[in-house]
Amino acid sequence: MLDNLMFSLNATIPLFLMMALGYFLKKINFLKDPVVIQGMNKAIFKVFLPLLLFKDLSTIDFFGLWDTSFVLFGAIATITSIFIAWILTLVFGKKEDKGEMIQASYRSATASLGIAFMSNIYSNVSMVSLMIISCVPIYNIAAVIVLTFFEDSSKALENNKKHTIPIGKTLKNIISNPIILGVLIGAVWAMLRIPQPVIFSKTVSSLAAVASPLSLVVLGATFEFSDITKHLKPIIVISFSKLMLFCMIFLPIAIKLGFTDEKLVAILIMLGSGTTSSCFIMAKNMGHEGSITSGSI
Repeated sequence: MLDNLMFSLNATIPLFLMMALGYFLKKINFLKDPVVIQGMNKAIFKVFLPLLLFKDLSTIDFFGLWDTSFVLFGAIATITSIFIAWILTLVFGKKEDKGEMIQASYRSATASLGIAFMSNIYSNVSMVSLMIISCVPIYNIAAVIVLTFFEDSSKALENNKKHTIPIGKTLKNIISNPIILGVLIGAVWAMLRIPQPVIFSKTVSSLAAVASPLSLVVLGATFEFSDITKHLKPIIVISFSKLMLFCMIFLPIAIKLGFTDEKLVAILIMLGSGTTSSCFIMAKNMGHEGSITSGSI
C-alpha cells in the first residue's frame, strides 16, 4: 500500500512543483512580462508539443501492435466523453466558459503522463502508444472545433451579432493546428517505418522533453488563486468528470469487453488521468482566457 502511495506521489507531486515554480517566478517578477509568456506559449504550442507527439508516435510498430477493438473502444469512449462534457456545460457552464469547460473535462494527459505511468507499472508501454493513436487526434480536432465555435460565439455576443457556425475558420484551424500535424506526421512516419538517424532522434527527444515541464511553468506563471474561487463551480464539475465520472461509466464496460492488464491500465490512464497542461496552451492560443483550464489542472 505504501509503495503504491509513493508511486502516485512521485508521479504527481513534480507536476505541482513545476506549476509552483512558475507561480514563484511570477511573484518575484522574474517571469511576469506578458510578451515573454505569450512567446513561450506559442513556442510550446507550435514547436514543443507537436515534437512530443511526433516522438511518441513515430517509432511505434503499428502493424505489430494493432488491436482494432482496443482502438475503437478508445475512440468511441473519447467521442462519447466529449458529448457528455458538452451536456454538462449546458447545465453548469456560462456561455463564455463552455469552450474551456468542454475541453478540460474530456482531455486527459494520455500523451504526456501515460508513458511515464505505464513504464512504472509494466515494462511494456506499447498499449499507451496505441491509445495515443486512438484518442489524441480526436482530442485535438474536437478541441479546435469547440474552442473556435465558442470563441466566435462569445465575440458575437459581445457585439450583439447573430452567431453563425464558422465552418471555414474551423477547418482552417484543424488543418493548420501544429499538434494535429505532429500526430499525423508521427503516425505516417511510423507506418512507413522511416528510420531516424541518431542525431535527429536525440534532437527531437531533447526538444520534446521540454514540452510538459515548460507548459506547467508557464501555467503557474499565469495562475491566480482568485481564479479558483471565481470559477469554482465549473472547476469542480470538470475535476469530477475527468477524475471520476468517465471512469465510472467506461471502466466497467472495458472490463465487460475483456480488456485486462496493460490494455485496461491504458484505458484507465485515458479516462482518469488529470486534465493535461496542453489544454491550457491550446485555450490560450485560441483566444480564451485560460483561467478555468489552469484551475482544473
